[in-house]
Amino acid sequence: MISITEYRPEYQGEVIDMILVIQQKEYGISITAEDQPDLKNVYEFYQQDGGNFWIALSDGVVAGTIALKNIGNNCGALRKMFVKSEFRGADKGIASGLLSVLERWSPGNGYRDIYLGTTPFFKAAHSFYRKNGFIEILKEELPESFPVMDVDTIFFHKEL
Repeated sequence: MISITEYRPEYQGEVIDMILVIQQKEYGISITAEDQPDLKNVYEFYQQDGGNFWIALSDGVVAGTIALKNIGNNCGALRKMFVKSEFRGADKGIASGLLSVLERWSPGNGYRDIYLGTTPFFKAAHSFYRKNGFIEILKEELPESFPVMDVDTIFFHKEL
């Protein structure tokens, strides 16, 4: 049974472990938890400033995450979209469920545009974003307030 809920601090360790396994072991990206201080301060980084962070749980175990960072001017940065390998696929619906929760929540909380950055390694994610109405844009088209990560070279936008 899958449920999607807002992040709570008791899931911090599981969230960090899941994301690092995907980044480091699956994709060989040289990134640490220290390089991602938002993971140790989810409330302050996402939830306190008008954004949010959700987790997908499978029988109480973290199976996926998605976050929205408020970047001002009714814009949000989609961040930390990760799903454990054994929970991926359209048949499981976790990625779609996470994105759906974010998109349903966003307009009522003042968001009109969602932007995201990703690496060239996440090809399946690129297809997922396109299939869900995101348009690839140039880095120069991002709002000035968008937090570009060093590993991100591909960018997307969706108007809500």
